[in-house]
This record gives sequence, structure tokens and C-alpha cells, in this order.
Amino acid sequence: MIYRLTILLSIVFVSCKQISQESSKETAKEPESSWELLSQDDSFKGWHIYQNEGGEKSGWIVENGVYTFNYKDAKGDGNKSLTTDETYTSFEIKFEWKISKNSNSGFIWGVSEDKEYENPHETGPEIQVIDADIYGDDPNNQKHTVGALYAMSPPNSIASKKAGEWNQYHITVNYETNQGKVILNGTEINNFPLSGDKWDAMVKNSKFNEMSGFGKYKKGHISFQDHEPGTVSYRNIKIRRL
Repeated sequence: MIYRLTILLSIVFVSCKQISQESSKETAKEPESSWELLSQDDSFKGWHIYQNEGGEKSGWIVENGVYTFNYKDAKGDGNKSLTTDETYTSFEIKFEWKISKNSNSGFIWGVSEDKEYENPHETGPEIQVIDADIYGDDPNNQKHTVGALYAMSPPNSIASKKAGEWNQYHITVNYETNQGKVILNGTEINNFPLSGDKWDAMVKNSKFNEMSGFGKYKKGHISFQDHEPGTVSYRNIKIRRL
């Protein structure tokens, strides 16, 4: 009898332990905030061209989920960057991009559409999208090459593919932890603060020092930059608020 009781207690103990472990696993697997898809198959829902209330600006097309800007097709005066309807503060964003040879573009966040500004880069910092061959290994232009926090922080390596091939960015902007991070094709290539002494020094040593609104909008729109010359495409754009 004692032998059977001992076995029974052991089974109960093991079962309780397993339940406890399973419960811990479920807690550990609590779902993260969901990713939101920003690119559509055949529409620009959720997007508009920067300061285009009158609808006179053009240059972007969408086809099979790919958003493409070709400066030769662009019409209207002023900046034609593709801009989100919504505003964001801290977030992660993933997207693929492809650029034609000798072309240029950029991912810009913290953008204000106040009429005192004519371009997204007057308020929003930019992660450079560019044909890496333009600057190559020129030490004087690494702050302007692919993966750079434009004019402020160079990438630690060039991880992009050749012009005409798809690349993927995974960019983090987190004001709570004061961290900006750029992953290109699976390789972390840039890491920088978003405020503080180091940030102030980077701004002071760049052309943005003369722009009173630059970096001042922690909550702002996101833009994909128009640029001449060339063609740039974006697809599989998704964002996660932090």
C-alpha cells in the first residue's frame, strides 16, 4: 500500500511540474505587437505624395505590390517623396528595395508636413538608399553611402547587392532606449543614438545644423525619397510600433 501511494504521489508531482513548465512556456511565448503591412498589391492606400493636397504631383506607380518612382515620369512642382498618412514614434520597419544604376533614394522618419518645410529631409533623418558603386570605398563619402545615417553616421560595412537586385532593410527607431539600428540583408551595419551629446555632435557636423526643424519631431510621418536621376522600387513594407 505504501509502495502504491509513493508511486501515485510521484505521478502527481511530475504532472504538476509538467503543467507548471507548460504554463511558463506559454507565458514566455506571449505574442509581440503585430506587424502591420504598409504596401498593397494594387493601391497606395495609407500613402500620399508629400504635400500634395492639390493632387498635381505624380511619379509613383504600384504594380504587383511594388512601389516604384521614376523621375522621368514625375510631374508637378516640389518634393514628390512617398509619405505615410499616419505618424509614428518608436518602431521597427522592414522593407525590400531595388535601385537602378547610379540612382539614389532614402528612408526618412520623423517627417513634418508643416508648410514651413519644403522637403522631408528638413525635419526627418534619413537612412541612405543608393547604388553602392557611386561612392565605393571612398573614405570621404562613407556618410553618404548605402546604409549611412545620411551625412551623420557611416555604415561599418557595405552589405548591399548590386544595382538592380533586391535588398532588405530592417530598421529600428526606438526613442525609449535612445537607439537607432540598421540591418541590411541580415547584417547589422549601423547603430546610433537618437538624442544626447553624440546626436547633437553628429547634427552639428552636418548640413542639418542649419535646419531648425531637423530631428525635432519624435512623432512624424515616414517617407521614401524621390530623387533625380534614376528609378527606385520598394516592396513588402511592414512596420511594428514599439
